[in-house]
Amino acid sequence: MLITKDADEIFKGVIGAYGKVKDAPAAIIFIGDMSDEHVQEKTGYLGEGIILEATALGLATCWVGGFFKPEVITSLIKLEKLERILAVTPAGYAVNEETLEERVLTGFGNTHKRKPMSSLVTGLPKSEWPERTKSALEAARLSPSAINRQPWGFHVEQDAITVSVRTAGPDFNVSKQLDCGIAMLHVEVGAMKNGVSGDWQFLNSPKVARFRISSG
Repeated sequence: MLITKDADEIFKGVIGAYGKVKDAPAAIIFIGDMSDEHVQEKTGYLGEGIILEATALGLATCWVGGFFKPEVITSLIKLEKLERILAVTPAGYAVNEETLEERVLTGFGNTHKRKPMSSLVTGLPKSEWPERTKSALEAARLSPSAINRQPWGFHVEQDAITVSVRTAGPDFNVSKQLDCGIAMLHVEVGAMKNGVSGDWQFLNSPKVARFRISSG
């Protein structure tokens, strides 16, 4: 859902490694039906598609999971009985120059650091990965996640990739399954880069979903 209320009133405090949201004219609200056992994964997958599309249109966005004010949002929209606000993203055009505060916060948060592939992947040895698998996993490795925690793991087979929650510990008010849903979309987009399509099968925790190649 898109709302056009001044986003400064929705967000609170410092948002991870990104600094503070300032002067965003709109926000996109990601609402999940909590009766669906895979709602977090689906929200991450679909929401990342929206964020990537917004980015392609030249808008500035970022996932915000635990640093928004739900009471402000619920005063603007009506939620059904089993619905919950899972995440928010500001939407607008970014200024060209960063403030000193923003540069310091981005550096402190190590925004661009990613875990090595060797610590994330099990299954088929890397030397046997098809090019489509290499592309899919590299795209997934670069996925955004709450506080850059990168909670996902990938099990590789010849014609499939399984995404799982790899880490234990606190959620910081953001589901690790939601992060894995974001990675799911990146797996699919990376595979599509090599002319490959497939379908997802949702699995039981700590596994999240399995991407099985159907063509290419």
